[in-house]
Amino acid sequence: MALFFCACRAASLEPSLRWPAGGELVVAGERVPVDAPVVLWTQEPFYDAYSEQPRFSANGPLGKRYRPGREPKTSELAARVEQDGWTRALLAEQVDLFVIHYDACGTSRECFRVLQDERTLSVHFLLDLDGTLYQTLDLADQAWHARSANPRAIGVEVAHVGAFAPEERAAFSRGYEWTEDGVRLALERPRAESLRRRDFHGAPARPAPIEGEIHGARFAQYDFTPEQYESLAALTAALARVFPKIALDAPRDAAGRVRTEALSDDEKARFHGVLGHYHLQTDKRDPGPAFDWERLLDAARARAVSP
Repeated sequence: MALFFCACRAASLEPSLRWPAGGELVVAGERVPVDAPVVLWTQEPFYDAYSEQPRFSANGPLGKRYRPGREPKTSELAARVEQDGWTRALLAEQVDLFVIHYDACGTSRECFRVLQDERTLSVHFLLDLDGTLYQTLDLADQAWHARSANPRAIGVEVAHVGAFAPEERAAFSRGYEWTEDGVRLALERPRAESLRRRDFHGAPARPAPIEGEIHGARFAQYDFTPEQYESLAALTAALARVFPKIALDAPRDAAGRVRTEALSDDEKARFHGVLGHYHLQTDKRDPGPAFDWERLLDAARARAVSP
C-alpha cells in the first residue's frame, strides 16, 4: 500500500532547478519546505532509489534496494498502518533517528552509482560538495543504510573522501589541492561536471586536517564544506519539525562531549536524535573526527526556532 501511495505521488512532482533558493522534501507524498536546495528523485539527474535498474550502466534489473513503507515498531502501530498507510502522523510516531554518513566516494554522483549499481543499498538523502541535497526516496519508505536502525531512521550520505590513519596522508588528501589561498577541493572534470552548481569552488570549513579518535583508533580527515554544513543544518531542523522525536542532539559522554564510540544495544534503543554511523556500528568511522557536531547542532537549533 505504501509503495503504491508513494509511486502515485511521485508522478505528480514538478521539476525545479532553483539555486540557491529553498526546496521541498517529500514525506508520505506531502511537500515539506526546507531552506536548502533539494533535487528530488523525479528530477535530473534522477537519483531514484525506486528504480530497479542500474543508473550508470546497461546491466539488467538488480531488484529493490529499499523496503516499501517501514517495519512498524509495535503491533498497535502496525494495525493503524494497515488501515491508513504510512501517514505523516504515523511516521512521526516511528521515526526518531537521523543518521549521518560520509560516502567515501567524494561526490553524490559517485555515491549513487555505488549504492544503486553495485551495492544494492539506499539512503534517503545525498548531500553534495556544493550543498545540494538529493532526495532518493519518500521518507515514508525504509532505506537500507544503517542495518537494524533502518525502520526508525532517516539517512544522509555526505560527499567526502573519508577518514584514514594519520600516516595515510595520500588517502585522506585525495580530492584536495594546495593553492596560495590555502587548501581547496580539487574539482577537475568530471568531478566538477557532476555538481549542480557549476560555478562552485569549494574548500574545507577548516584549512588543516583534523585528527581524532573513533572507537579508540586515531584518524585524520579534512573538514566538510561550509555549504554542506549549511544545508545539513537546514535539513536537520526540517526533519526535527516533521519528526518531533528526533532530538537536536547527539550521543554524549559523561563530560558532555559527543561520543566517539558506538552505543550499546540498550543505549541505541533509548537514544532519539542525531548520530553518526559509527554510533551504530563498530566497523564504521563515518562521519569521522573532522565532523563538527557542535556547529551542526547549534545551527540546526537556531533554524528550528527561526526556520
